[in-house]
Amino acid sequence: MNPYQAPLADMKFLLERVFDAPQTWGELAALAETVDMDTATAILDEAEKISRDLIHPINRPGDEQGVSFEDAKVITPDGYREVYDQYAEGGWVGLCGDPEFGGMGMPKMLGVLVDEMAYSACNAFTLYGSLTAGAALCINAHGSNELKEKYLPNLYSGQWAGAMDMTEPQAGSDLRNIRTKAMPQDDGSYLISGSKIFITGGDHDLTENVIHLVLAKLPDSNGISLFLVPKIKVDDNGELGETNGVTVGSIEHKMGLKGSATCVMNFDDAQGYLIGKANRGLVCMFTMMNYERLAIGIQGLGTSQAAYQMASDYAKERLQGQAAGGSDNASDPILVHGDVRRMLMTIRCYTEAGRALSVFTGQQLDLAKHAEGELQEKAARYVGLLTPVAKAFLSDRGLDAAVMAQQVFGGHGYIRETGIEQLVRDTRIAQIYEGTNGIQAIDFLGRKTTGDDLRTLTEFVAECQSQLTAMTNVSDEQKALITSRFDALLASGEYINANKLSNPALINACAVDFLDAFGHLVYGYFWLLMADRAADHQDASFSTAKQQLADFYLTKLLPKVDYHLAQVNAGDASVMAMAEELF
Repeated sequence: MNPYQAPLADMKFLLERVFDAPQTWGELAALAETVDMDTATAILDEAEKISRDLIHPINRPGDEQGVSFEDAKVITPDGYREVYDQYAEGGWVGLCGDPEFGGMGMPKMLGVLVDEMAYSACNAFTLYGSLTAGAALCINAHGSNELKEKYLPNLYSGQWAGAMDMTEPQAGSDLRNIRTKAMPQDDGSYLISGSKIFITGGDHDLTENVIHLVLAKLPDSNGISLFLVPKIKVDDNGELGETNGVTVGSIEHKMGLKGSATCVMNFDDAQGYLIGKANRGLVCMFTMMNYERLAIGIQGLGTSQAAYQMASDYAKERLQGQAAGGSDNASDPILVHGDVRRMLMTIRCYTEAGRALSVFTGQQLDLAKHAEGELQEKAARYVGLLTPVAKAFLSDRGLDAAVMAQQVFGGHGYIRETGIEQLVRDTRIAQIYEGTNGIQAIDFLGRKTTGDDLRTLTEFVAECQSQLTAMTNVSDEQKALITSRFDALLASGEYINANKLSNPALINACAVDFLDAFGHLVYGYFWLLMADRAADHQDASFSTAKQQLADFYLTKLLPKVDYHLAQVNAGDASVMAMAEELF
């Protein structure tokens, strides 16, 4: 298996020429003196080396060995601890963290690219740092000053890890049914008791402490509150004390992500501290949840990039058959075959447009955090609109990419030695956890699109249309392919909005198709944007590739928008007609 190589040229192109990151950073006071393009380039270059030389080498061995559970202790695969120590020492866990508490304060536009590299190199390893960063974000947004000062520095440094504890056996996505209890104590703390399942990074040997963010119910309350519960107690001086009634019941035996510990966690009168207001725990937890949703979308994106590299390299080396027009060779590389090219170009088109979506979403997060006034308000709405799309569409296409890459390998893709089957197994979960992709679609259509009567979607489309009009290096015919479909998307959205109250099953039945239509359409928009901005690139081959990939996307993949909108416009009658006993 060839070593992972980060697509640095594409990443820097997006930052500098497509989304003008230096201007965005320069106009935000919190970032203006923290980062510029030279700083970003240095960080990307170093992240590429770490992903290639440090993280990627443990990917396959970690999958083969997996996590073990011995004497009530969770043990990560060989090499994980050593790699994690170097990763944490480099400050990567706290890359986008608050500088006041030891984070590096880098923008999310940059952070999503660093995350992509790490996920491409090793999905399982990267989850540990991702959960920690998400927990720190939640504590920083909703925790008291005392909790921030006590816990954030060691989370940002990677000395401690974070975990998100929501799911219970009887309460999956419907958290109203959780049974974990929190009993108030005289000192202002709470005793937490209950069990949680499917807790990624719930325990491990990478850090000296794990800080759990636990959803629980107060006595005589149907509301849900959020609590910070350390595995090991922390005294007023920040020093570790005694154990805290937090134990591992077992670890899950999974289809993939074998190096990532997924635990059953038991809390037995564990001391915890309220985050935010009582009975408002879901509001606080969704700060972390939405962070993880974007991160899991990027997991799918990282898989896509890794799959493309592996399949592309293989297609250039594997000799099988002859070119359709004849050949002087006994056998040609399979790259000459149209079907292989179709798969590789599909993977690459989804991957590069997906990267554009992740960077644009990161830009909106930076604006929502650091801008002011109307710009801040609009960016916050765009983050809400795009987060479920980034999670669902990126992870769906990530699995598609892994399966297509496996198909390029043929029979060799089904055996373990080539490594491609691991990508299929590892990325399958991304469509399921942090809210299934169906739930993401319902959120997108029901809350983020029709929830404000299409205000945010219409504003977003208008900005895209304005950008299309300003493009000078793509044809009017290409622009029309996008603009006409934006009009059709809004028309379908208006149909759903007009009928959502009289037909309550409509949103649920049509949501996935609506999200997929939007995803394919916004990818088409990003492809024209990239082709336009690459026209005068100093590397002529870079420009040519972008234009040819844009042509392929517009002719072969963009028509999927029409299919999905047709499904939306067909309504829910055929979906809901069959009687329950006929299933």
